[in-house]
Amino acid sequence: MWSWHITEFEGGRPLLEGLALRLPAAPRGYLHQLIHKGKVHGDGLPLTAETVVRAGMCLKLPASARLAELAAAGGLPPDALLYEDATALVVCKPAGLAVHRAVGHDDNLTARVNGFLALRRAGYRASPVHRLDVGTSGPVLFGKGRQATSRYGNLLMAGQFDKGYLALVSGRVPDEGELTTRVPDGGTLRPALTRYRRLAATASLALLELELVTGRPHQARCQLAAAGWPIVGDRRYGGRPWPGLGHPFLHSHRLLLPALDEDRRIVVGCPLPAALAALLAGSGLSLPEGFAGSAEIPAAARQEWL
Repeated sequence: MWSWHITEFEGGRPLLEGLALRLPAAPRGYLHQLIHKGKVHGDGLPLTAETVVRAGMCLKLPASARLAELAAAGGLPPDALLYEDATALVVCKPAGLAVHRAVGHDDNLTARVNGFLALRRAGYRASPVHRLDVGTSGPVLFGKGRQATSRYGNLLMAGQFDKGYLALVSGRVPDEGELTTRVPDGGTLRPALTRYRRLAATASLALLELELVTGRPHQARCQLAAAGWPIVGDRRYGGRPWPGLGHPFLHSHRLLLPALDEDRRIVVGCPLPAALAALLAGSGLSLPEGFAGSAEIPAAARQEWL
């Protein structure tokens, strides 16, 4: 089953147009057939071609090989688009995919996003405002066009963004605290601050929520390892190997960003990937009930008015 929430950008449009924005590689005739056969549901009810979708509505489509093929051709699965408005696009990056093009990373998130927008005939290119490590999953903000990207970049430099992370580490960790060890950045050691809160633990593992107050490269990975709590799967920093896990157990579950030209903040949640959720369950750990960003909570943006 494919499931996603209608964004601010999609709201107020006819259902067919809303579907086409999520599945730009799909022929309109195919989408119309899905609607006509009653396969498109909104908030649990079948929708008709006359339906006007609203922001926050949960759309569901039955999974099929054809739908998976069209989603792949579009560059982004429909549920990977977490938030969108006139200037911003927030996309969930899977672990293993680089944000930018680099040696060995011709396939990257930026290329996928711009391929998606080209199929929409958007008329502009999008650029990432921040980055995540290749092995880290979570939301990445793209500015729509140069001006929006530049403005968001200035807000990022001014400290107006906030990102929350989940990390599974080895060792016994206090309930909460701060990590202040210096980390390498640009060839020198620089100050860094990470706040942590323990969400769950066993005798040898701990699930932490992290707030990276500073944004140094590999900050959380380096500081946690220095504290004696390396991230599971993080071989570079001495993390415990885990069968089937080829990257660190580090996921950005929340991105807070300011809206341009409006006095509001946008909080975008990104559920824990299914593979990491399964690993947690297999290790005897789970997220607290109702925790924002858990696998049971749909990925949806909410707004906090200032």
